[in-house]
Amino acid sequence: MRIFAIVAILAAPAFAQQEVPAETWLPSVFGSHMVLQRDQEVPIWGWDKPNQEVTVELVTEAVSDRKPIVVSATADATGAWRVKLPATPTGTAYKVTVTGSKTVEMTDVLFGEVWICSGQSNMKWPVNAANDADLERMAAKFPNLRLITVPNVGTQEPQRNFKGQWARCSPETVGQFSAVGYFFGRQLHQTLDVPVGLINNAWGGSACEAWIQRDLLVKDGRFDALLKQWKGKEDNLNSAMAAWEKRMVAHREKAKAARQAGKRPPRAPRSPQGEMNGNQRPSNIYNGVLKPTIGYGIRGAIWYQGESNAGRAYQYRDLFPYMIQTWREEWGQGDFPFYWVQLADYRAEKMEPADSDWAELREAQTMTMSKLPNTGEAVIIDIGEGRDIHPRNKQDVAKRLARWALAKDYGMDIECQSPTYKGMAMADRKGANRITLTFDHVGKAGLYTFDVREPIGFTIAGADKKFYTAKARLVPNSRNQVVVWSDEVSDPVAVRYAWADNPIANLRGRNGLPATPFRTDDWDGITKGKQTR
Repeated sequence: MRIFAIVAILAAPAFAQQEVPAETWLPSVFGSHMVLQRDQEVPIWGWDKPNQEVTVELVTEAVSDRKPIVVSATADATGAWRVKLPATPTGTAYKVTVTGSKTVEMTDVLFGEVWICSGQSNMKWPVNAANDADLERMAAKFPNLRLITVPNVGTQEPQRNFKGQWARCSPETVGQFSAVGYFFGRQLHQTLDVPVGLINNAWGGSACEAWIQRDLLVKDGRFDALLKQWKGKEDNLNSAMAAWEKRMVAHREKAKAARQAGKRPPRAPRSPQGEMNGNQRPSNIYNGVLKPTIGYGIRGAIWYQGESNAGRAYQYRDLFPYMIQTWREEWGQGDFPFYWVQLADYRAEKMEPADSDWAELREAQTMTMSKLPNTGEAVIIDIGEGRDIHPRNKQDVAKRLARWALAKDYGMDIECQSPTYKGMAMADRKGANRITLTFDHVGKAGLYTFDVREPIGFTIAGADKKFYTAKARLVPNSRNQVVVWSDEVSDPVAVRYAWADNPIANLRGRNGLPATPFRTDDWDGITKGKQTR
């Protein structure tokens, strides 16, 4: 006997230049080997002939006496239909059959934990290019860990599909998948002993505004200058293309002459059209990459991005949480977990205190935790590479993200948050030229310094706002305090820690989680007021 449930059709958005299909059709995010989110209602959607009744049947071969579940809906005038399967516990060996004007069968379907893996190149960075890639591939034998990647498509037209398919994790399939995503998912899979599905949609070099629906950016009003800049580029595209064609004529002549002379040809000028289809234009990635998966049942998302917005770090204070908020609203799953990676240490080390747009971007990332619920930050200020924006150690990055998920979403008794600045006192018993700092989230064992006993990475300033390298020490008999001073500053008012592109810093918890970079002042930074690229 079957269990029937009729599910009302939800309004579907219009998709420009995408015709109504002539038969039953589902987007690529649904397919054989997929993982559906356990323990919550799962949306499944697609298209068919207008007014066509569509039935979705869920059966499992793992439990012989379990009755099939059947839900149905009728396609609307555009052909769109949508159903929700009831909440289902962890399980394997499911089959989903969709019957409309034709029948679509999806086998080897699992119920487990599903996570979005998003951001830019450090999230896209593949297992093949991470540390110990050969060993990692050989050990990637996890048939119940499933992977799917969304290709990079930049467009202003919302897309309803992408080219991709789910695959079992194996030495043959894992190499090109996101390293951070895979290591994160593997940790959850091994710890929870449940199936895990990972949807990788990262795009290298992408700007945060490219991940947000454009009409929402327009409606918000805080990003008008950025949108105006892009509107100017769009309006002037034809003239820009004409000018580019003229430059290309000259380039071809120079390239020909260079080859005849046995020299390397000069680089061709970049086409303005490429920018229109790229990863910086507002809403391009939202439409081409994110939109086809929005609504798929997930537990949460992990994110590694920020480098492309570092020059506009103050703007990122609003832009980044707004992106998370808009995703959550459209996904329709409430405030789902969203965890990100703070920018790593990068570029040359500097021996003297200096301004830093990367430090300001890290600050903006940290601020997001106080603005939105169910968020968390993996601090990796200790595992970057000064000469490479793509550090190869993706294993530790993923572990720090996994700590957040395991602690906050799966009830594990583990520490997940890096030590964070809580407050300061202007003096201690040794004199008024010292500041005592207090930290939160130091872990059960308290603060610790890596490599040497003295805390390194602090700077201190007086009212003149001139910073000097500071001396510091852990406060005896205290788990969470550091005293900071400099002989150059008799009346200090502000302290900064790890405030540099590539800071030399060593404060952490004894649990190994590095202290979060911070500053106690709110003096204007170098990116304040910067609203455009």
